[in-house]
Parts: sequence; structure tokens; C-alpha cells
Amino acid sequence: MNEKEVSEIRRRFRREKTSITHVRGCYVNENKEIVSQFDQSLAMMSEDEQDTLLGILRRALSGGLGRNLLGISFDTQQVVHSEEHGLLMSLRDSGLKDEDAIAAFFGKVIDTVPLEGSYLILLAHDRYDVPYRSKDGMDQADASDQVYSYILCALCPIKLTKPALSYKIEENVFRSRTIDWVVSNPEVGFLFPAFNDRSADLYETLYYTRSSGDSREELSQALFGQPLPMPADQQRETFQAILSDTLEDECDMDTIQAVHDQISLLLEEHKQDKEAEPLVMDRDAIGGVLASCGVSRSQVDLFSEAYDAQFGEGAKLPPQNLVDVKKLEVKMPSVMIRVDPDRGDLVETRVIDGVKYILIRADENVEVNGVSIQIIDRDVP
Repeated sequence: MNEKEVSEIRRRFRREKTSITHVRGCYVNENKEIVSQFDQSLAMMSEDEQDTLLGILRRALSGGLGRNLLGISFDTQQVVHSEEHGLLMSLRDSGLKDEDAIAAFFGKVIDTVPLEGSYLILLAHDRYDVPYRSKDGMDQADASDQVYSYILCALCPIKLTKPALSYKIEENVFRSRTIDWVVSNPEVGFLFPAFNDRSADLYETLYYTRSSGDSREELSQALFGQPLPMPADQQRETFQAILSDTLEDECDMDTIQAVHDQISLLLEEHKQDKEAEPLVMDRDAIGGVLASCGVSRSQVDLFSEAYDAQFGEGAKLPPQNLVDVKKLEVKMPSVMIRVDPDRGDLVETRVIDGVKYILIRADENVEVNGVSIQIIDRDVP
């Protein structure tokens, strides 16, 4: 799914847009015991309650593609024969009315979910009359020729509110607020099937994780029988380690800064071109960036071998998972310097009398602990 397709489905989770009539739920305590189950009708809820519930579900479609939202593909054998895919299809095709499928799904989640404490499993089903979209990008609702039927799942921690003092307008007094259990935003969730090319793709699901550094592999294996892509934070750490190990003496500040700038430029150009498909880079594309930054052919080849070994042959990675375009960081065990990426020219490395230095040009105002200081040439009498 691309960003436009995710946004199109995310907009469905608004009271004036949705055709969701009810939400299934299961409340699980810290001992992995089912406390209660419910089948909540939206029609029986107030507008505020509907907005709150739909807002929680909508959160399971938030974040960035490749970081919080991960595409997971099923192979052909899974689609035809597997228990995991069959269960998801039963949930969808029954509109969440197959009680055996609901029980089996809740049981599978409870057995594998890594959440601590109490949590809520929410399931919603929607049928979306997909409007025809003309070449100029305009929707024509009356020309819809297909229905996208899908389920959305959200796993939400249940947290205890803190004691507080609240103001009661009707009484014009302050009173202690009652401590209560509240539903937090989802930690993980998924959309099935995916909405690719604005239609149902039974060979893919869109998986959501609130933390890009902890995508909860065991849940993906249990629900989909497939591993998750390497977490975004781990992708960056692995990429950085590969550069350090394979570029060797060519891994200097100028080269790494040039790689950062090149990848940042590619992301900016992609954004300006307003491409619908997310930008990804494979081994050869990254190798091309390295070569353009002055890395020798032999070191590029070493990088390519290490890339395949760590990420897999043919792996494509979102470039925003490789570099942080918003910062340039120079770090030692006892010192860390953060530089505006546009002003990397202010920092250089140099060896003076056999001693290694990081030099920062200080043409602008310099502060230490918030105090403006003067830089004085001590050699001048």
C-alpha cells in the first residue's frame, strides 16, 4: 500500500464516513485471562463515544510506511491452504459473525501477544464502495465498481488513570477525579486484506506497530505465519555497522556526510515529485550512492556482499530508515555534537601533531549552558 491508499482507508474511520455497524472486543487481564467479551453496536453509542472508538481504531493505520506500517506478504500455499489465512478470511467473510473464528482468533492473540498488563483486542469490519478515480485524481462515487471488504484489528493496553483534581463546571467547585481504567492507543494492529491498487489484495496484510524498534515478531508469526521485516531502528544500526566494517579507511567524515546528503536529497526529490509509491533503495542503488561519494569499487563490492548477508538478496529498504535527514551527529564516548544537516561544512576532522581533532568553525554566536561566550586567541598578548 502507498500513502494515498493508507490515507483513503484511514478516512473511513470517521463517524460520517464509516459503514461499520459494530465492534467486537475482548478484555484480557494481566494473567492472560479473558475478563469479558462484547459486541458493541455503534448505533447505541453517543456521537462522542463513536468518535473516540473510531479514533482508537484509526490509530492502527498511523505512522510511516516502512517504519510503523509494514507490508507482510502471504505465499500462494498459505492463501490456498494455511490455517492463518483461512482464519482471517473467515473473520472477514462473516463480517465478524463467525463465533468459532472469533474465539480462535482471540485465543491465538492471547497465547502470543507480548503486551504486559491488561489490554483490549478490538476488531472492526467495514465494506467500502470504492469510488472510481479518474486520471485527474477526482473521485466519482456514483461510478463505484467494486466493494473492498476488510477487517481492522487493534491491540490496546488498559491503563489506570492517576489521581487528579478536576473542576466541576455545574457545581463550580474542585473535586478529586475518580481513578479509572482507560483504553490507550494501540500498540500493534493490522489491516486485512491490504488495499493495493485501490482494491483487496488477499496476498498481503498491513501490520502496525507503535514502536518502530519493537515490532513483536512472535505475533506476526502466529497470525500470519510470516516473519516481519527487520525493524526500522535495527535497519539503521545494521546499515551503519556495514558502512563502518566495509569502507575501512575510506569511512571518513567527508564520505559519511556525503552519503547522508545524497540519500537526504533523494528523499526530498521524491517528496517534491509527489510520487504515490514509497521510495525504496536496493543494494545496487545504495552502492551507486557510495560510488558517487568517492568510495572505491573494491569497498563498494565489500559493502554489497555484507548488505546481502545482513538484509537478504534483493532486499529493498526505505531510505528514511537508513539516515535521519533531520540531524547530523558526531559522537565520542564523552562528547556528542549535533549539527544542522545543512551546515555540515562547519565541522571537520584533522590530525595535528599526531593528535586527532574534531574542529568546529565558530563564526556565529556561541553559548555554554545558555551563556554567550567570547572565543579569545590566547596566543595574542
